Amino acid sequence: MFLLFYLVVCSAPVACAFTTGTIPDLAHALGMLARFFQAPTILHMDALTSVMRYVESTQYFGLEFGGVKDPCLVGYADSGYSSDPDTRRSTTGYVFLYNGGAVSWGSRLQQTVAMSTMEAEYMAAAAAAKEGLWFRKLMEELQMQQGTVHIWGDNQSALCVLKDPISSARSKHIDTMHHFVRERIEMGHLSYQYISTADMVVDILTKSTRIKVFQKMRNLMGLVDWSP
Repeated sequence: MFLLFYLVVCSAPVACAFTTGTIPDLAHALGMLARFFQAPTILHMDALTSVMRYVESTQYFGLEFGGVKDPCLVGYADSGYSSDPDTRRSTTGYVFLYNGGAVSWGSRLQQTVAMSTMEAEYMAAAAAAKEGLWFRKLMEELQMQQGTVHIWGDNQSALCVLKDPISSARSKHIDTMHHFVRERIEMGHLSYQYISTADMVVDILTKSTRIKVFQKMRNLMGLVDWSP
């Protein structure tokens, strides 16, 4: 069963790569399944079957860029607090859109256990900031105009910590490496702004959602049906 599980999970991204060229909408599902490579169960095989059925039903989906969409680089960062039942680590999710389509995304477990939703969101913002700064540098080298990279988050507490330089007992335990986000905000390279959870595009990269929510966020990522 292990060999079959390994081959099928590895083939899922390849199948999507040939049919759609991208799989941002499957990042969370494949990330979850990849954690059980060593000892998959029947439950995991059933979940994998559902993923493959989804791949088949969306084989003509692809990214759409242009039109009247935002021509700038915009990021979204979110976290699924304590989402792993075994380690209680949270999930970081981020996606960057350019000209209306996703150009970069990630969904992975955080390296340390977050003590609060604020800390989990703060670490997700740090991961998104690194990606956003890399894209900003790339666009400068390509002589493409890109000023401040705007990153949206749906946690007010994390937003306050990022903007308020005053430390508190609640935030002292956050690792120093994540405070570079605040520094980059002060330098004008990044901005971190609040957005309602109902409009948080990256929600489907951190947790399971209802079908209507999933379809809405998938569309906001720029994924459309290109079937003939």
